Amino acid sequence: MSEPRTDARVVQAAGVHKLLESYRAIPPEATVRLAKPTSNLFRARAKTSVKGLDVSGLTHVISVDPDERTAEVAGMCTYEDLVAATLPYGLSPLVVPQLKTITLGGAVTGLGIESASFRNGLPHESVLEMDILTGSGEILTASRDQHTDLFRAFPNSYGTLGYSVRLKIELETVKPFVAVRHLRFHDIEDLVAEMDRIVETGGYDGTPVDYLDGVVFSARESYLTLGFQTATPGPVSDYTGQQIYYRSIQHEDGVKDDRLTIHDYFWRWDTDWFWCSRAFGVQNPTIRRFWPRRLKRSSFYWKLVAYDRKFNIADRIEMHNGRPPRERVVQDIEVPIERVAEFLGWFLDNVPIEPIWLCPLRLRDDAGWPLYPIRAQHTYVNVGFWSSVPVGPTEGHTNRLIERKVSELDGHKSLYSDAYYSRDEFDQLYGGEIYKTVKKAYDPDSRLLDLYAKAVQRQ
Repeated sequence: MSEPRTDARVVQAAGVHKLLESYRAIPPEATVRLAKPTSNLFRARAKTSVKGLDVSGLTHVISVDPDERTAEVAGMCTYEDLVAATLPYGLSPLVVPQLKTITLGGAVTGLGIESASFRNGLPHESVLEMDILTGSGEILTASRDQHTDLFRAFPNSYGTLGYSVRLKIELETVKPFVAVRHLRFHDIEDLVAEMDRIVETGGYDGTPVDYLDGVVFSARESYLTLGFQTATPGPVSDYTGQQIYYRSIQHEDGVKDDRLTIHDYFWRWDTDWFWCSRAFGVQNPTIRRFWPRRLKRSSFYWKLVAYDRKFNIADRIEMHNGRPPRERVVQDIEVPIERVAEFLGWFLDNVPIEPIWLCPLRLRDDAGWPLYPIRAQHTYVNVGFWSSVPVGPTEGHTNRLIERKVSELDGHKSLYSDAYYSRDEFDQLYGGEIYKTVKKAYDPDSRLLDLYAKAVQRQ
């Protein structure tokens, strides 16, 4: 059994002290926010001159217990650091979101997902307990047995019920390599049928599948990617240099095999931010050759996006070329698996964005999570699309069309990006009265933003 090192406990205590001191320094009439240099959110935030919560001392792994297969982690620890701490023990988090700088606390209070989600659910379902700084300035330990209402409502609350200070999570055993198999489909309904079979049986051709996701390039070209953990050594691919992972998926017909280390499998999407690095020219072979390897990562591309927002570069280029400005369409949505082919058909006909990412999921916990009420014992498919389209006749035109279609198909969308719901629609989809009750109990003076204000009104 591994106990937290003394220095890790000291660091954690100092980080919590710094956090509380910064909370007390915020004027009572001011809204409490994080003072965080990086973010994986794509919705705009209102500017404020008030100094935020100091979470700079809460970025570390506290302990890994290889016998119990658990880890204790500070709330702002990134998955990059967490995976680096667990892999030497042959362990990993149950779900490792795709981008290195996503924090564990962020994936829990938001929604993370990845190719293990068809068997392991969502990241918050692996949480055993967490210490949360609430709006009232208290640090409370929440679990399935204590402060259960807060524990259940915390996922998808995006910091409006509090901020995680420490989390204890389950880990799982992993092998050092992943054998990857890409299956090509010429019809999306065939892809969905095969995905459903794999989720229901847990295997493919009699072999257990450990990871499952997919990519749609067009109505006639789509792929499922199956991952099989293996301890067998052998050659592996490297997609951190000249080769581009998502392009390696494509082939003419049938099946294509590949191999990665488990480390590189976890971060296969990060080097090119899925495929979004093409917007910066990084996929041009000449530019790629001279682009520093250390800057081929999502966190650096995020800085470029922030720079573009600040100076409105992309829209200026469009205007210079006589084209209209563009609407950002950066979303992840979930629909029941029986409706995903319908959604994809509609999307391909109406939204000029490709490729599209697919990731199936099933909740592990039958009790459910009220702020993201998808059905237990039922397969959903996450559909991710991240690009822009020409602006429409009204603000957020394409995003609003997508929201309506997703609701029509009994789905939800994540709230990390722009949202346009009315208050009534939002309450129906994201917790409604349950959220208000928990909010009143743990943030009675409304020191933290309301979820609707934060996600839709972008205050």
